[in-house]
Amino acid sequence: MPPILNRLWRRVRATVAPVPDISADLWLHTLRRYPFLAALSLPEQAKLRALSALFLDHKQFHGAHGLDVTDAMAIDIAAQACLPLLHLGKASKALGWYDDFVTIVVHPAEAVARRQITDEAGVVHEHTQVLLGEAMERGPVMLSWEHVANATENTARGHNVVVHEFVHKLDMKSGDANGCPPLPAGFMGARTGRAAYEAWWNTWEPAYQDFRERVIMAERFGAERPWLDAYGATSQSEFFAVACEAYFVNRARFAQEFAGLMPVLDAFFRRAAD
Repeated sequence: MPPILNRLWRRVRATVAPVPDISADLWLHTLRRYPFLAALSLPEQAKLRALSALFLDHKQFHGAHGLDVTDAMAIDIAAQACLPLLHLGKASKALGWYDDFVTIVVHPAEAVARRQITDEAGVVHEHTQVLLGEAMERGPVMLSWEHVANATENTARGHNVVVHEFVHKLDMKSGDANGCPPLPAGFMGARTGRAAYEAWWNTWEPAYQDFRERVIMAERFGAERPWLDAYGATSQSEFFAVACEAYFVNRARFAQEFAGLMPVLDAFFRRAAD
């Protein structure tokens, strides 16, 4: 590892509680696999490594269906899970966003979940749903390793199942996921909390409705399909999570597609120095 990165790493680790180290070889392996992590500045990589180490010290991984979650796999997931926290304060404070759960369940591939829906007449309907990931309120996070590992293709498409599910955790901090996480004081110059949320929704609501319309036009009338994952058209919370995936892993393309959302996401995720 370059001497400057080692010095930055020691400096950042000095500001957080002692945690198990992430070896240089495993960390560099993760950076090589995920181009959006390799593109971070050296100070950002150093802080992300510290965040990831602290994350690993507080979370437990469980492999489903006999999957052995290796150290390299756990670091890959931790680094991507911590990416949205990179500028949300010092490490211990930032990880408070994820303090409502401990376990991360990793499936080899897609998982099939049984669901129940009660209709207006009180009749219970059962169905199955194929999942790439799931974040449960005050509960564990589930991920498909097959989709976590498919880094190159997913980056080009603006997809990232880890960012998606962990951003849901941010959203849930204000209660039921609705597409708006708790906003900091003075968000985008707002003088009150109400003004901050108005500023958020004044940007997100029209962007969501426009995206839904584009998805409908593509699916029903054969119009060009949007670049962003169509799953984002299913609800405000999914639109937020899908948008954040693309924002973090393919920022340049996302800025072309959703220029109006960039200032709002930057205001939330790229705050002033800690």
